[in-house]
Amino acid sequence: MPQYLKKRFGGQRIQVYMSVLSLILYIFTKISTDIFSGALFIQMALGWNLYLSTVILLVVTAIYTITGGLTAVIYTDTLQTVIMVGGALVLMFLGFQEVGWYPGLEQRYRQAIPNVTVPNTTCHLPRPDAFHMLRDPVNGDLPWPGLIFGLTVLATWCWCTDQVIVQRSLSAKNLSHAKGGSVLGGYLKVLPMFFIVMPGMISRALYPDEVGCVDPDVCQRICGARVGCSNIAYPKLVMALMPVGLRGLMIAVIMAALMSSLTSIFNSSSTLFSIDVWQRFRRKATEQELMVVGRVFVVFLVVISILWIPIIQSANSGQLFDYIQSVTSYLAPPITALFLLAIFCKRVTEPGAFWGLMFGLAVGLLRMILEFCYPAPACGEADPRPAVLRDFHYLYFALLLCGLTAIVIITVSLCTTPIPEEKLARLTWWTRNRPHSELEQEASENTAGTAEVPPKEVPAGAGGADNSSRSEEQPGAARRSWGKLLWGWFCGLSGAPEQALSPAEKAALERKLTSIEEEPLWRTVCNINAVLLLAVNVFLWGYFA
Repeated sequence: MPQYLKKRFGGQRIQVYMSVLSLILYIFTKISTDIFSGALFIQMALGWNLYLSTVILLVVTAIYTITGGLTAVIYTDTLQTVIMVGGALVLMFLGFQEVGWYPGLEQRYRQAIPNVTVPNTTCHLPRPDAFHMLRDPVNGDLPWPGLIFGLTVLATWCWCTDQVIVQRSLSAKNLSHAKGGSVLGGYLKVLPMFFIVMPGMISRALYPDEVGCVDPDVCQRICGARVGCSNIAYPKLVMALMPVGLRGLMIAVIMAALMSSLTSIFNSSSTLFSIDVWQRFRRKATEQELMVVGRVFVVFLVVISILWIPIIQSANSGQLFDYIQSVTSYLAPPITALFLLAIFCKRVTEPGAFWGLMFGLAVGLLRMILEFCYPAPACGEADPRPAVLRDFHYLYFALLLCGLTAIVIITVSLCTTPIPEEKLARLTWWTRNRPHSELEQEASENTAGTAEVPPKEVPAGAGGADNSSRSEEQPGAARRSWGKLLWGWFCGLSGAPEQALSPAEKAALERKLTSIEEEPLWRTVCNINAVLLLAVNVFLWGYFA
């Protein structure tokens, strides 16, 4: 994604900024939260210390990520998807059977009041709008304008511009494969309402004294967080409801889900840092250097993320989902605004894009700092937060920040020289079908600063599509010790010399990778499924509104 911005606007500052900001987002919203939730599940399942559980989870995940790259990530994710869906389906049926199916859930959830409450408060009562998605725009915990419009801003960043997600589409063989993968992902995305949200509500209905605790001292004893124990709802349901054999299956399901997410993030982080940041300082870095640097950087990210876990435990009233969405609301909306304008508005220029991002970052960081300086109080405690935090929901803030960033980008762009039309070929929605006469030149320029690293091999060293090492040695090559061979395999290093592609081969590869041609049959199949998926979502929104 940073490479697209470089081609669209030129220069390097936006590309480097985007890479650094993406890495920051990974630390605060992805790696740390995944590690925390996985360690929390292991802690509840096995009774281990939270940080010991963290180390074990990371060791298993890092081994096959570091040694396998994106190829291993994609294959393991595919297998883990089957395990996750199957295990979650079993838990959903057991949970609904326990509470008396959906009518029973509605009745028991509204009666799920803990025995220990805080006098003269109502925070122990289940929300009256718990079974409605569209909630009050002022007093709702997820106000409906923010849910529809604000969350759309965050979803656009996540699913359309985030390297972790987009790298999977970019690794597709052609455009139809990318579309098909997106449609399948859309179908699977319907399932969390029934596989995650409702089992969480079932857990609150069955175990109100633990999942629904409100007394700070009680919550501290149960889950280690004074502000609430909502985060233990799913693992509590698994450990208390499922028989021993299925319990082991669900442990595997949760670990598979978390490792799937972590491996993708590790892979993308390695790519962003080694290609977009490290090469700015080491322009002649070899393939082997990029591989080692990218993987060492993953270790650095993990350490920082572990140190951030105590903050997550007490953030946003102990609700992990709210923490993730709130931090994303402070940092991601400027990126959404930039990509939308870059694709659909040819008049946007590099200065406009850069200063719009800087403005959005300043405003978002200000809100984020205030959020951590004034955390939400526990039940029964006074709320000392300023009105801008207490009364202005983070989803509304995301919508406002996206709009303000777009205004700054457009204003500055109109005051600067427009980008020549010929330089926008295949870089905007309106010019996507134009022939690109400078592909060969761009392919040569893009690889000139990478010490002639083959395009097919660069991503491998930094988390690319094919990260397998070549074990065949060239004739006459010196025999290496077993220790060096093992180290080379672990880091993805090859004993064979690097082979550079000719300019013609680079241009041919570039044309193949950027082709948007489709076979009519598969284009029609993907489009029909997209319309069907949209209809299913509209029905579900209407039913649960």
